[in-house]
Amino acid sequence: MAGVTDRPFRQLCRRFGATLAAAEMLSANQRLWNSSKSRLRMDHEGEPEPRVVQLVGSDPAELAAAARANVDLGAQIIDINMGCPAKKVCNRYCGSALLADESAVARILGAVVRAVSVPVTLKIRTGIDPAKRNAPHIAAIAQLCGVAALAIHGRTRMDFFRGAAEYDTIRRVRAEFELPLIANGDIDTPARARAVLDFTGAEGVMIGRAAQGAPWIFRDVNAYVATGELAAPLLRASKTEIILAHLESLYEFYGEYLGVRIGRKHLGWYCRQLSEVNDLRQVLMAAEDSSSQFVAAQRGFGEWARSEAA
Repeated sequence: MAGVTDRPFRQLCRRFGATLAAAEMLSANQRLWNSSKSRLRMDHEGEPEPRVVQLVGSDPAELAAAARANVDLGAQIIDINMGCPAKKVCNRYCGSALLADESAVARILGAVVRAVSVPVTLKIRTGIDPAKRNAPHIAAIAQLCGVAALAIHGRTRMDFFRGAAEYDTIRRVRAEFELPLIANGDIDTPARARAVLDFTGAEGVMIGRAAQGAPWIFRDVNAYVATGELAAPLLRASKTEIILAHLESLYEFYGEYLGVRIGRKHLGWYCRQLSEVNDLRQVLMAAEDSSSQFVAAQRGFGEWARSEAA
């Protein structure tokens, strides 16, 4: 998720049990890699293995070259994004727009798999629109090209994030192909993760938006899938420690100016945890420097934690 899964957030998700955490979507156009945004996206220092780099593009040779370059920089898995529905991506004939051209998909996957010695994975949607759910055709191409695993989001490109995810298409892919399969879409609770695994037969689930403001969801899902029992809920005090440590890691990674602004985004999500109505979110969004933002978070979430113990 571009703008979300930066190195601090990936490290946090891995800490709570995420098996893989793909880096933010990176353009295959290497001419764009000199920007400060791209340099941050390519920073994997201290990140747990395996390091996953996600590439987006439409030119097979360009994607192959980008994959080789990232492997040389330490990438251990190359993930090809053919699932992003954003207009600015699809208008460049990238992301989920590629699902409309199965021959292009084959050229891209073949080129990237041949270019690198590490596993290549693929993320897609169920199709272009509800009338053309061609995920099984794409899965056949991926398996033939040697893709190591396939993740499918249970919506089409035209659905964007509207409506509910459907898992019938994912189940059909599982029934027809041996390619390791990861189900994605609306997986926001341990029980939903277990139900989707059971229904689709997928080897794993991918969690995206549900981890925003709740990175401990991976801990909860893993416990429930493994034992059928819910993990003991984290105390508010523990969540507060996690939030504050995440803030500090953002300041360190981005520096003062960007750290505060990226911090606002994550703090907005963390404020969903608050069961009492208060003005903390407004205060956090208004903070202009890391010191005042951190102190406000420390005070606000600290009071929230102490109210649980009272």
